[in-house]
Amino acid sequence: MHFATLPSTRAVEAPSAPSLRDDAVALTNADLLARVEAAAGALYDHGIRAGSVVALALPNRVELIVALFAAWRLGAAVTPINPVLGPTEAMYQVADAGAAVVVMEEGAPDLGVPRMLVSDLADGGGAPEPAALDADDLALLIYTSGTTGSPKGVMLTHANLDAMTASFAEWFELGPDDHSLLVLPLFHANGIVLGTLSALRAGGQVSITGRFSRDRFFADVERLRPTYFSAVPAIYALLSSLPEDVRPDTSSLRFAVCGAAPMPAELIERFERRFGVTIVEGYGLSETTCASTINPLRGVRKPGTVGLPLPGQQVAVIAGDGRQVPVGEVGEVVIAGPVVMAGYLGRPEETAKTIVDGWLRTGDLGRFDADGYLQIVDRIKDMIIRGGENLYPKEIENALYTHDDVREAAVVGAPDPVLGEVPVAFVSLRPGATVSTELLASHVRGILSAFKCPTHIAVLEELPKNPVGKIDKPTLRRGLQVVS
Repeated sequence: MHFATLPSTRAVEAPSAPSLRDDAVALTNADLLARVEAAAGALYDHGIRAGSVVALALPNRVELIVALFAAWRLGAAVTPINPVLGPTEAMYQVADAGAAVVVMEEGAPDLGVPRMLVSDLADGGGAPEPAALDADDLALLIYTSGTTGSPKGVMLTHANLDAMTASFAEWFELGPDDHSLLVLPLFHANGIVLGTLSALRAGGQVSITGRFSRDRFFADVERLRPTYFSAVPAIYALLSSLPEDVRPDTSSLRFAVCGAAPMPAELIERFERRFGVTIVEGYGLSETTCASTINPLRGVRKPGTVGLPLPGQQVAVIAGDGRQVPVGEVGEVVIAGPVVMAGYLGRPEETAKTIVDGWLRTGDLGRFDADGYLQIVDRIKDMIIRGGENLYPKEIENALYTHDDVREAAVVGAPDPVLGEVPVAFVSLRPGATVSTELLASHVRGILSAFKCPTHIAVLEELPKNPVGKIDKPTLRRGLQVVS
C-alpha cells in the first residue's frame, strides 16, 4: 500500500473513529484527512512537488505526522531531524538531503533553506490531487547517528514501508482495536514505522506522549489504555527504577517491544514480573526499515535473544568469507528481503560495501540457536581483543546485570600496552543501591572467566545516551582517562 492515500481511506471507512492525538489535540480520521489536505496545500504553495525533500525539525507532535502524510500526498520524501541537534549538525542533514523546505517551530534557528512554521501547515490553499507514486519512490531519509563518520541518509522507499508494516501487522496481529503509545522519537524509523504507521495501517490509533518521562508514563497508560508500545532498554531501566509502591494498571497492554540495543534477560524478567507486561525483544536497523527479528507473541519467547526472523525476511549468520556458519557459531548477521534500504543517499561506494549480493551486512555479531532464535553477541567494532582473545562486551554486561543493584551497564575496550585492550565497565545503580565496585567485581568473577572480567568498574549517576536512546559507547571511550 501507499501511505500517501491512507488518511483518505481511513476517513472514508470510519470518519469519526480516533486516529491520532498528542497532549494538545485529538484527531478523528476525518480530522486527520482535513489537516493533511491543508498541509499538502501549504507545502505545495512553498514549491514542494513530486521528488522534493521536506525536512521536519520538530519534536514529537501530531503536526509531524500530518506533514509526513502531506509530503507523501505530493510525491515528496521526508527527512525527520532530531530537534535537539545543534545548528551545524541540522544544517548538514538539510544540505545532504537536498531539502527544499524545513518545517520547524517558532524560534528555531535558520538552517539555510526556506522555512515553514508549524502554524503555516494549516494555511494551505486547495489541496492538490494525490501524486501518482511508484513503489520504489523515495519515502523517508533517516540519518544514522554518525558515530563512525558523517551521518548517512538511509533511503527508504514506499515499498520498504509497505513490507515492514505488513510484517509487523502479521507478527503482532494488529487490528482496528490496537492503540500505539508513542514514546520513541519520530526522527527514527522505530517511532515512525512501528509506533505510528503500523497501527494506522491496521485501522488502529496512535497517542503521542511527547518527550519520555518516567514519572508520567504509567499515568498515560492508565489514562489512554494503549495496547502496545515500543521502547529501548534505557526506558525500561528507568521505569524499573520507579519507587516500589508504584503499581500501575497495565491490563490494556497486549505487549511491549524492546529494540535498538540488546536487553539483558534479567531486566526483562524483572520488568515483566513487576508490571505484568509482556516484553518481546527484537532486532533491526534503519537500513532494514526497522526490525528483522522479534520474539513471538505466541509460542516460546526467549529473553536474551532477539527472536525469530519476521515474515518476508531472510536472516543469516556468515563467516568472513561469506559462507553461512553452523548453528551456535558466531558470525556477522546479514539480512535480505523487501525491507532492505535502497541505499545510502549519494554514497554508492558505501552502499556497495553494505549491500552485497542482495544481503545487507549489519556489522553485528550473532549466533542462531537450534530453534532458530537469534542472539546478538555484539557489534563487530565493539569486540575487545585482549591478548589475542576475543571478548564480547555484551557477555560482560549481562553478567553485571545479574546483580540486583545494577540499573545499566556498558563495557568498552581500553588501550593496554601489554595486552592491546582490556575491558572497562561503566554502571549506574538502582535508586538506594549502595553496592561497592569491589563487590560488583567479585560478583562478575563468580560468573565469568578471569580474562573476561573488567579491569576497572566505574559507577556513574547516568550512562550517556545517543539521540535514539542507546548507551553512547563512543562517549564512554572518550572518557576512559577518568578511570585510568
